[in-house]
Amino acid sequence: MTMKVHKVHSRSQQRQRNASKQHGKSKWNKKVRSLDSMLLNTSSGTAKLEQQIAKKEKPAIKRLKKLCAKPVTLLSDNNCADEEKVKPTTVTFAHVHTNGGTELDDSSRSVDSQEWSEYAKSVLQNGMETSTLPDSDQSEDGLQFHAHLDHTKNRAVLVMKQSQVLCFRGKCLLTCLYGHVEVLGFTIEEGQQPYPLFSPPTHCPLTITALGNNQPSSKNKKEGQLEAKAIVRKYFTTEPSKKLMNEVNSDSCVVLLESLDTPLTRFLTSFSELTELFGLNSKELKSQAAIYSPVLSAVGVTALRGTCAQGLVMSRSYKETISSLLSAWAGEFDRCPIILVCGGKSSGKSTFSRHLINSLLNHTASVEYLECDLGQTEFTPPGCLSLCTVTEPLLGPPFTHMRDPEHMVYYGQADCQSDIDRYLESLKSLWRNISGESPVIINTMGWIRGHGFQILVDLIRLFSVTHVVQLSYGTAPQCQLLTSEFIRSAHGWQTHPPTTPALTEESASNFPSRSHVFLSVQSEFEGAGVSGEMRFQRSNELRDLALLGYISKLQSSDPGPIRPLHCFIPYQVPHSSVAVGVTHCEVAPDNILYAVNASVVGLCCLSEKVVGRGGPVILSQTPICQCVGLGVLRGVDMGRGLYFLVTPVSPSVLKHVNCLLLGEISLPKILLTQQHGVEGDLPYVTTDYSFEVQGAGKLHIFKGLTRPGFIKSDN
Repeated sequence: MTMKVHKVHSRSQQRQRNASKQHGKSKWNKKVRSLDSMLLNTSSGTAKLEQQIAKKEKPAIKRLKKLCAKPVTLLSDNNCADEEKVKPTTVTFAHVHTNGGTELDDSSRSVDSQEWSEYAKSVLQNGMETSTLPDSDQSEDGLQFHAHLDHTKNRAVLVMKQSQVLCFRGKCLLTCLYGHVEVLGFTIEEGQQPYPLFSPPTHCPLTITALGNNQPSSKNKKEGQLEAKAIVRKYFTTEPSKKLMNEVNSDSCVVLLESLDTPLTRFLTSFSELTELFGLNSKELKSQAAIYSPVLSAVGVTALRGTCAQGLVMSRSYKETISSLLSAWAGEFDRCPIILVCGGKSSGKSTFSRHLINSLLNHTASVEYLECDLGQTEFTPPGCLSLCTVTEPLLGPPFTHMRDPEHMVYYGQADCQSDIDRYLESLKSLWRNISGESPVIINTMGWIRGHGFQILVDLIRLFSVTHVVQLSYGTAPQCQLLTSEFIRSAHGWQTHPPTTPALTEESASNFPSRSHVFLSVQSEFEGAGVSGEMRFQRSNELRDLALLGYISKLQSSDPGPIRPLHCFIPYQVPHSSVAVGVTHCEVAPDNILYAVNASVVGLCCLSEKVVGRGGPVILSQTPICQCVGLGVLRGVDMGRGLYFLVTPVSPSVLKHVNCLLLGEISLPKILLTQQHGVEGDLPYVTTDYSFEVQGAGKLHIFKGLTRPGFIKSDN
């Protein structure tokens, strides 16, 4: 890190050189008494002083203040690599206080002297390889974080006092060594497994909150302090600094942060457009919210400060709703809670659901999750409806925890407007697999008007929902409140209010009235209700990231170069052994093979056996069946009658697949345009294309128009 150093008086320089000769390589322990304002900005004195500082052997770590007249310059991520090559020096000033500040003599109180004092307070001393950061929670007691880096194993130990909060961007592997910490509602205790943390600019930054060591123990504070210090020493090859050890006590939280290198992170950052995926967003860069720390940067973490360090903003109604739902699972409700989360687009449904899942996992071993949102899925690529059993906390955005659900149906589109009946029937088939032994969370779409609102009414009735959490923002309501009283008389897409049996026979579409607990959450985070405008925050970009996260499972778990999609050996699938269908539109049978070539297909299992007669088997209608994953149909060989399929699904599961469904979910463009290692023209990419041909241009769909059935007549 570049240090800003002013030239001192010439006599002070002479005394400094004499002291250096006497003490050899000892720390610079000179006392600053006077400054000559006329010589502060001369470059020669500055260069000499920097040369003297550079000769010291012990690395210097710098402390950044929240508010100071001369803040220390923050380095961008691009300078981090060069910064670590320079071995800085520890600098010690006289009159050091316990909080690391430095006091100058009262004999020199000029403006330049005050500037020197402010700089001296920003320098950390007596802490070899130790970084001290401002308290992200802006506590009034001036508490600070202390971190120590072990260069041999590239891991850092962070000591936090109770109630301290570290808000950050980046990715790391967190292990709680002593005490308790909380991340997005999930409590991590000592002795538990390491948990990966992902905090990219696609979502609000993660925060690590120290909860202290509140476990009942027979040990006194002194014994607890000795135990904590012994744990810290265990994770270093050399003796940690005294300053770090002095901060460890029985109420501290000690966490181990390690670099996180996975096939997912290597695959995503291999694309030039995604190299800054785990960096800062434009707002954080503009406001200089990053706090550069060599220790945290070494493990892939960038601390934040100021308004950007708020993390998840929870309103009062948000906290009360979480508490109420936890109480319902704890036994204050008569049956297992079935929680439906709804709200408009960008109202915070997905974040609330992740927070709720993590909070429930503190009290139960698993949570069942029914995915009803086709566009912004949580565990699967877009276009899929799924039922997952969640046993691990969700400490990152959806594309960081793609997994194979227990049950999945491939719908093939990012919304259900074209075929609502198939959408609801698919969800019914998934609901039959609910165990009923764990709390259930139902995630819904952001389509809450017109037919989308009718779908919400159907879901509440079909799945016997016990709790409805409706998120809203602003002062104007986005739709009618889904209370029990309203549901009794509301009309859904497939369901209708119950009728009197004496007047008419009860049909299958009539459901008895059931009451549920209605919980309203007012979203108060910045940008609530506004679609993401920053990079990586738009809905189509998030869908591409989810699909890339799924495809990354093709990569080897061993560290090594990234293999492009065209480098994988495909499976050879005979035309006669699988049926091919299109979910989102009608395609002539003669053109289906052209459509599926180089496309994403759902790998499905039909109940009946598929038997072909030498040619491709074409489905006449879209089935509702189990889907085991997605694949890329990278080629069709008509001569030998083979499909060439690339997929991360294991061969033991693939042997049950007998249906390939094509939807409108397409491969991200960067997978085709950035095919490394290809000589000549890129496969499936052409520049010889004419948009003047009829049907060659992009089809524009105008959404948000009022349908004829909802237009009010003048009568």
